[in-house]
Amino acid sequence: MGKGVMSGIDRDQCGAGDWLWDRVDGMSQVSLILAHGAGAPMDSSFMQQMAALLAARGVTVVRFEFPYMAARRQDGGRRPPNPQAQLLACWREVYAAVRAQVTGPLAIGGKSMGGRMASLLADELGADALVCLGYPFHPPGKLDKPRVAHLAELRTRALIVQGERDALGKRETVSGYTLSPAIELHWLVAADHDLKPLKSSGWTHEQHLISAADAIAKFLLCA
Repeated sequence: MGKGVMSGIDRDQCGAGDWLWDRVDGMSQVSLILAHGAGAPMDSSFMQQMAALLAARGVTVVRFEFPYMAARRQDGGRRPPNPQAQLLACWREVYAAVRAQVTGPLAIGGKSMGGRMASLLADELGADALVCLGYPFHPPGKLDKPRVAHLAELRTRALIVQGERDALGKRETVSGYTLSPAIELHWLVAADHDLKPLKSSGWTHEQHLISAADAIAKFLLCA
């Protein structure tokens, strides 16, 4: 965690767990609710690093867990994600609660599935911006089932940070989709779904995470 970055927890309602907050006192101008992906919790290494990098750049980050992940934390059992309706209901609950606690712009987003669920609600909630890290443009190995219909009509300002070789949305594949002009894409060289690059690319995972954080902070703070 960067110098001056404060982290803390608050009890939440959704998922019966805790929220994680990362912020720099007196520096934050915008807040971002960041949801985890399907297979890793809110305090995974990826989520921890991204939250700390963003907080160091003046973005308050709030993390929460969907009900299935909170239950997994309690008993250690592996569970699939909740049905989409339940995931969206959780997002609505968290957004309303955080909106009541923060001032200034409030963005939503997340890693993979968490970002996709946020993208389905961004316009409905009136979020100030949307941030997706590794958007799952299609299920694994199923290019014939794209998850982009709503992205063509999206009105909320959005930034998608995507690896060029992401198995759920490579650069070549995504170039063929019709996306709303409200969406910006930030491509990371030779990176996969977790933004990890090939060693032969000359880039490191840390450099890509820093690049992602720089792009997100610029996007949110320079609106």
